[in-house]
Amino acid sequence: MKNLILAAGLSAIATLAGAQDKPVLTVYTYDSFVSDWGPGPAVEKAFEATCACDLQLVAAGDGASLLSRVQLEGARTEADIILGIDTNLTARAKASGLFAPLSKMPSALDVPVDWTDDTFAPFDWGYFAFVYDNTKLKNVPGSFQDLIEADENLKIVIQDPRSSTPGLGLLMWVKTAYPEKADEIWAALSPRILTVTKGWSEAYGMFLEGEADMVLSYTTSPAYHLIAEEDNTKSAASFSEGHYMQIEVAGKLKSTDQPELADAFIDFMTSDGFQSIIPTTNWMYPAKFPQDGLPKGFETLITPVDSLIVSDTDAEKIRDEALAEWLTALSR
Repeated sequence: MKNLILAAGLSAIATLAGAQDKPVLTVYTYDSFVSDWGPGPAVEKAFEATCACDLQLVAAGDGASLLSRVQLEGARTEADIILGIDTNLTARAKASGLFAPLSKMPSALDVPVDWTDDTFAPFDWGYFAFVYDNTKLKNVPGSFQDLIEADENLKIVIQDPRSSTPGLGLLMWVKTAYPEKADEIWAALSPRILTVTKGWSEAYGMFLEGEADMVLSYTTSPAYHLIAEEDNTKSAASFSEGHYMQIEVAGKLKSTDQPELADAFIDFMTSDGFQSIIPTTNWMYPAKFPQDGLPKGFETLITPVDSLIVSDTDAEKIRDEALAEWLTALSR
């Protein structure tokens, strides 16, 4: 028995030593990405099968918080990659001087824009939308004006644009749809806002618990309920102004001590091994459609009448003005 115990102990030590010998790639990402139901566990397993490394996914709040954290940590950051900011933040990220150029440009993408960014690579995309329970909400708003004029008891939950990429996306949605009167739209919408959460997970949780009639999310969010829960009671409202697009990206830090491994992970992001995980875990459109196509159920999702998006540089130019309009309206 002692020999067996000794052998088991030596084996465990050998396994631990082997794990410690592996290079570690640290990726800061948003909370829902690393959740049990998010893409993180499957992505980690799939990449580690190719890299002989230890992929460590670190939850760092919601999307916009990722950039704030690495800016605060600077060159001392332990992150090799951040994954989960979007094109509304990439100009600001590049201006920080913390990010390295891509080792090669991603190709054959299914992102509905020409991809020319040489610092960040896309991994998924989607459209922002207000999601509701179609068994409870009968007079569904079909525009921001409809939302403003809806029954006074109708309440929505949105996210803070200073910490959340969906919250920032809503700012851009209103600003691009109403460039000359975004402040008026926010002032009129203010009575409809039940609360503003720090991130998407908190807001969506409140909606599912019945605390609000609608929540800012994505046109693809109903696919989760339909496919994972066989629940067709959740829908996305189609707005006549069109819907703002989000393209989520990842980038490599200049300070990384694993540059080649970081490049390998960013290349892996557009492989079928990564992209096939996205539709039914992150519930977004993949940057490159999987070889087997999109899962059954995605064909039921609404298609925006117009796709709205601004360039990363324009997003940076209008961000402060849009944020000031939002803060003024909600502080009244």
